[in-house]
Amino acid sequence: MKMQTWMSILWPAFLLASATELLVFALVDPADLHWRGEVLALSRQTVYTAAFFVFWLLATGASALTLLLTIPAREINNRED
Repeated sequence: MKMQTWMSILWPAFLLASATELLVFALVDPADLHWRGEVLALSRQTVYTAAFFVFWLLATGASALTLLLTIPAREINNRED
């Protein structure tokens, strides 16, 4: 893939992950999170970082799928790999 294609996927995903991070953690305190009935034994910074990468991964998948769906069928069928 070209660098421009990667940036077309990753940059919007990064912006969406940043906005999602701000929204989610404006409403949720990482110290109040529980997993299987127990308080998470992770620092707030660790939770913020892990959540950001999860949000970024999800948004990257959505951006990549959107880019894939914009490719015309004739271009896919005539592609020589």
